[in-house]
Amino acid sequence: MSATAPPAGLVGPQDRTSKVLIWILLFVTAACLLGMAVATRSTYQQAAPLPRQMVTGDGASVMDYADIVGGKSGFQKADLMDYGSLYGMGSAFGEDYTAEYLVQLAKEVQNNLAMAGYGKPFDAIGADQQAGITQGMRRQLQGIDLSQQRVVLPEAVAKAIGTLRPRIAASLLTDDFSKGYTGARALNPTSASQTASFLLYSSLTTVARRPGKDYSWTTNWPAEPLVGNAPTSATFVWTWASFTMVFFAIGAALVIFRLWIEPKAPNETFEPTLHSFAAPTPSQKALWKYFLVVAGVLLVQILVGSVMAHYYTDRASFYGFNVGKWLPYAFLRSVHLQAPIIWIGVSWIGAGLFLAPLIGKREPKGQRALVNLIFWVLVTIVGGALVGDYLGIMGLVDEHWFWFGNQGLSYLELGRFWQILFFVGLAVWCAVLLRAFWPTLKSLSRQSGGSLYGLFRIEHLLWISTLTVALFYVFGMIPLGSPNPSFSITDFWRWWVVHLWVELAFELFTAAVTGYFLMALGLVSRQMVERAVLFEWILIVIGGVLGTGHHLYWAGEPGLWVGVGSMFSFIEVLPLVLLVLEAIDQQRHIKQKKAFPYKLAYLYILGAAFWNFVGAGVFGGGTLNAPLVNYYEHGTFLTLNHAHTSMFGAFGLLAIGLLYMVLRYLNGDRPWSDRAGVWAFWLYNTGVVMWIVLNFYPIGWPQLEAVYTHGYAYARSMQFYNTTTFWQWMRMPGDVVFALGALLMAWDFVAKLWAQRIASPNAVASGAQKHR
Repeated sequence: MSATAPPAGLVGPQDRTSKVLIWILLFVTAACLLGMAVATRSTYQQAAPLPRQMVTGDGASVMDYADIVGGKSGFQKADLMDYGSLYGMGSAFGEDYTAEYLVQLAKEVQNNLAMAGYGKPFDAIGADQQAGITQGMRRQLQGIDLSQQRVVLPEAVAKAIGTLRPRIAASLLTDDFSKGYTGARALNPTSASQTASFLLYSSLTTVARRPGKDYSWTTNWPAEPLVGNAPTSATFVWTWASFTMVFFAIGAALVIFRLWIEPKAPNETFEPTLHSFAAPTPSQKALWKYFLVVAGVLLVQILVGSVMAHYYTDRASFYGFNVGKWLPYAFLRSVHLQAPIIWIGVSWIGAGLFLAPLIGKREPKGQRALVNLIFWVLVTIVGGALVGDYLGIMGLVDEHWFWFGNQGLSYLELGRFWQILFFVGLAVWCAVLLRAFWPTLKSLSRQSGGSLYGLFRIEHLLWISTLTVALFYVFGMIPLGSPNPSFSITDFWRWWVVHLWVELAFELFTAAVTGYFLMALGLVSRQMVERAVLFEWILIVIGGVLGTGHHLYWAGEPGLWVGVGSMFSFIEVLPLVLLVLEAIDQQRHIKQKKAFPYKLAYLYILGAAFWNFVGAGVFGGGTLNAPLVNYYEHGTFLTLNHAHTSMFGAFGLLAIGLLYMVLRYLNGDRPWSDRAGVWAFWLYNTGVVMWIVLNFYPIGWPQLEAVYTHGYAYARSMQFYNTTTFWQWMRMPGDVVFALGALLMAWDFVAKLWAQRIASPNAVASGAQKHR
């Protein structure tokens, strides 16, 4: 392939295909955002309601709005979502509170009905009598109308709540290290009682039917034979429709890619900006600190993850040390979830700052100071959020827990103050990049005659993708000043960050930054890159925006999400297929270039493309998003499999690849070895495969069968987990291999940075001059 650069200051023209893709992208974006706005309005209207009062038949209060809302705040304040889960959302370690207390509530109602009808406990009456009582229990629970402002509860249900509430409140406050549970230090007896009320109310939403419907507010989730919860007919229908659509869409996408995207464009131009080395600018030299943070935070994540994995095998201690007394599982998990966001984010921020002077073709005044400022803002956020996280869980941040403690939402644990500061850091990053990119962005627009098309060159797409990373983080702060009273609404906005931030903004950035690097390395022409990225963006927007719905099937949001979420979330697989095809093709080009200097970096990018398809596509969108599968699988070890293989495999490996690319460029013509990085790559991938083969699937498959056979509460209970002890221990080999990869990579980063530090400036300058 020829790699002739265009005349200075000029770039290749946009072809007809690119212009058509731009209009399709604009239309798709507008349509999806409009659809999301309509769906958001419907979610607010049809989310699980919050009654003003629940009373007995004679008017005695059982619980009221203040109890439920106060309990929801208590649930977050104690970070219970990082020990167990609500509606399957949260940790797979402890019980799912909705499922567990649904079963306990149903059994208490059975006992109350048996005592009222036969004067005996449920277990003491005959089988025929038990069948009748069970049917009565189901009718009473399913017949509760939570849409009323004043809900009148059947006597047996009200009495059951009265029995369970103090029992649950006491358990929330009490250490139970045999279950790996550290009592909620952040709660007092009053707030614990309110939290118990909230958990019982949440359990009622899973069985009480929506008015005029034959399914509950959670579309009959969780699967629980005792109360008659089973998949709806719509769950079957939309699963069939989703599989039909995805196979058709994959074929259509491949045909479009082969016929219109992949063929050589007229007047192709190659711009191998990074093919040679130049002397690093002051701001690029200042990036060394980012490498150390990435390596350090990754090692902390691995350490914490290893302790968490051990919890599954020995919940009472960590090799004899009662770690739960000082480091509750909830705190460890919150650190484990925040760590990858930090180190992957820092990697991408660093990569963007590295590209800034290359794309802008200049070093803006004060750029080094801004690079340092962004770094120290990030360090301040990480340190402050970590301390606040711990103090909040331990009850040492009381009145202002929401702002400075642990916000108690999975993946969004950091307090609101730290969230705002993190957004400010992202906004500053976007502004710094725009400031540096501006001369080139302006030149590209001018060369396009100031038309709309000029705003969609790869450099513009790269900056727009960084803007979406900052923008979509804002939605996780709705409402700004206090927790939303409704968990269904809270979780809806949480997924705007966890899903849209990751599977839209991150994917847009992934496509744009890899596309730019491919062009800058001379592997692909500008025209090919821009067409491919535009096409991938169209598919990412379609699957990413409305595909958010696959997270909202069972958490009290409207039933429309089962259809919308399943149909569109399956499309998330399509751009991932294309990324793999492109990666394979680009690898062929690299093999033809014997002197290609970025083979190590591209090895990680190739690995990221593979795991993006396998982890996010096959293990996620291709299987778990199917409503009927998700109904039984939700919140099991198969979800952990998807989370680990997609987060690290797709985004983590890409982040490391980008850093190795930056490190290679900064190294210039000095001696360089790929050996340690290659070993780290294969150790990482071997560790991930070992997790899948020796832990996630050997536990996830039996757990899925247990949900189908015995119900979700059993599959998430200690009784089930006790049957998986051997496979829980088998997580360790993969952890050891993976950790060795991280240690080797950290050593490699430090060694290469130190080698650059001791190199003389004259050697760098002469090497750069020689390579030119």
